Amino acid sequence: NIPLKTPLRGHRHYCTLSSSLLQNPLNLPNTQQKSPSPKISIFVSKMALFSSSSALPLTLIYLSSLLSCLVISQPVLNPDEQESVYRVLESINSNIPWRSLFPDDLCSSAPHGVVCDYFEEDDNVTTETLHITELSFGYVSDYSPNPPCSPNSTINPLLSSSFRYLRKLFFYKCFTETQVSVPDISSFGSSLEELVFIENPYLVGSLTGNLSNLSSLRRLVLTGTNVSGKIPDGFGDLINLEQVTISRNRFIGGEVPLNLAKLKKLKVLDLSQNGFEGNVPESVGGLTELLKLDLSSNQFSGKIPESLGNLKKLEFLELSYNRFANSGIPLFLAEMPRLREVYLSGNFLGGHIPEIWENLGGILGIGLSETGLVGNIPASMGAFLRNVSYLGLDNNQLEGTVPEEFGWLELVNEMNLENNNLRGKLPFSAKFAAKVGEKLKLGGNPELCVDEGLRSVKISGSLGQLKLCNKPTIPNAVLFYGGDSSILHVSHVLMFLGFLFLLS
Repeated sequence: NIPLKTPLRGHRHYCTLSSSLLQNPLNLPNTQQKSPSPKISIFVSKMALFSSSSALPLTLIYLSSLLSCLVISQPVLNPDEQESVYRVLESINSNIPWRSLFPDDLCSSAPHGVVCDYFEEDDNVTTETLHITELSFGYVSDYSPNPPCSPNSTINPLLSSSFRYLRKLFFYKCFTETQVSVPDISSFGSSLEELVFIENPYLVGSLTGNLSNLSSLRRLVLTGTNVSGKIPDGFGDLINLEQVTISRNRFIGGEVPLNLAKLKKLKVLDLSQNGFEGNVPESVGGLTELLKLDLSSNQFSGKIPESLGNLKKLEFLELSYNRFANSGIPLFLAEMPRLREVYLSGNFLGGHIPEIWENLGGILGIGLSETGLVGNIPASMGAFLRNVSYLGLDNNQLEGTVPEEFGWLELVNEMNLENNNLRGKLPFSAKFAAKVGEKLKLGGNPELCVDEGLRSVKISGSLGQLKLCNKPTIPNAVLFYGGDSSILHVSHVLMFLGFLFLLS
């Protein structure tokens, strides 16, 4: 079953009669008649033909004019545009008889995902036409039952030439078995606001064309494809962009355009898992509206740009698994109080963990695994990161004890301290250990130990493998008396005799 969408809008009424004649066709006093709808006006005017001969000339004039402005159905989609929709649908899935299922005007009855809207003609503001504004393909869910794609789906060339008013183009899991080239995205023109390709592994080729044509583009999503090459230079001129998610593609060896400073409206920049290399442009620090920055799993090198400290609204920072080196944990993090998640794992940053946590109490997740950290874990991490849910410090060279303040982190769901040089007794309560369970990861720290209370918690994982801390050694009483057991015996006898004396 192909779900129908609700018709775009109800019927519209078109009329050029004077407002006074339309509101009161019988010249009745205003107190006797409310402003009628066009349909009521038709009925009233017909009744007037039989009610008064004196009103006949006026009524005939009104009726004559009314014939030119009867209630008219909404305008229909242009036949050429309708034909283009059919052909695009047939390219997406030729197994479905689109034309027989939807034989009427597609702006009145069409598959979910095919959307129209009204537009005024440039030369006549009183004339409206209907045009396709959204095309979404690929079944997402029962809430988004777009036309399903077949294994041999293709992109019809009409898609980039027949829809002048297209605002949104969306493909979800459409190109999964048959190789399809990514279209020249610049050909969609200035009306396009959203271009989305999600999970299309057989979409290949590169992004080409003059991107300056896409002056209205707000959202560009390209995830899970085999698109390669580089991001075109004109990318930085798309000043209306709010989201750019170009993730899990094959931009191996490509670089990010240097000039991104014009993208003042950008809120999401996700370039993860592509293979980009080189330095991260300093211009990224000029994206002051940014809420999310994800550059993880690429080959970016050099130092993490200090300009990122200008991103005062940033909530999510993900730079893991690149080649940033020898820069230490960025101190500018202390100036970003809105941060909720920070992930820097897999970069050899080196150095100690700095004391920067006082203003970062809103952090929910922090990942510093495999970053070459040395020295002690600062107690301030436990004192200030009271909302943290995930904390990853594993696979470093951290030493010393686990701060007592870590036992205060009541909201932790996962804490990974594996493979360091930590030692001493753990500060966690049995309740804390039971809550976190197997996600309290402590292995690879042979000098860590637990007390009997913590050992009694019946959980699997690395906690159960830690050794029991040694009990304090009780001094041998004999040593207090120089090792002479006879003196000890005499003293006991004297104490007993004294006790009897007191009783007597």
